[in-house]
Amino acid sequence: MNSDTQTVEQDLLVQADGPVLRITFNRPQARNAMKLTMYEQLAQTLGALHEQPQIRVVVLRGAGDKAFASGTDISEFKRFSSAQHAIDYEHTISRILGVIENCPVPTIAAIAGACTGGGMGIAACCDLRIAAGNVRFGMPMARTLGNCLSATTHARLAALIGPGRVKDLLLTARLVEADEALRWGLVSEVLADEAALQARADELAATIAGHAPLTMRVTKETLAALAPPVPAELEEQLLLKAYLSQDFAEGVAAFLEKREPRWSGK
Repeated sequence: MNSDTQTVEQDLLVQADGPVLRITFNRPQARNAMKLTMYEQLAQTLGALHEQPQIRVVVLRGAGDKAFASGTDISEFKRFSSAQHAIDYEHTISRILGVIENCPVPTIAAIAGACTGGGMGIAACCDLRIAAGNVRFGMPMARTLGNCLSATTHARLAALIGPGRVKDLLLTARLVEADEALRWGLVSEVLADEAALQARADELAATIAGHAPLTMRVTKETLAALAPPVPAELEEQLLLKAYLSQDFAEGVAAFLEKREPRWSGK
């Protein structure tokens, strides 16, 4: 089968192989941390599928076996100095996660290593998630940056694994490993290693690509319609409590200076 490979600024690799589109987060030296340009390129690539009926399924993965995606690159937060910066950032992330969630074809996240922060947000928006045995999920901002998730992301995670487990993740800031992720329903399968994971992702993609495309689309659209909306005003109020805090500024500085943050609760 012929394949067509496209490189977008080398941070996001896109490969079309017949009906399967493979997207790779390609910053292994940074544990595939996401730049804002990568989020935008991902959204543009998936959004374009509305005009590419030959693509039947998308597989997302991270380069190497250390991380699927470890969240947003912390250097992106250095410029934050106003309420608008925080709101714009979260609106951007919510919009991009929405594009992933509303992709017209089924999406498979093939997850090895760290899947944290924005990386977990991306994986949660995919239709299917499979993992290597070294997977670790988490939203550890309570011990790293002192920021927070949007209300929409809270709702998305709660729908996936339940409110109690979302509280467990966020309040303890711990990482959930493969066996627990399987019990929670974060993933549907755990494979031995990264090679077995990619082989299974290819097999699963081939199976889905052979199914009726309109059935796939109607199933996704029906489930999306059942999700309740989150009031925008409430979401912004809650976000600003964290993003305008002294603790968030301290968290970013501490991360970049490679030291423990000194939280003040202010």
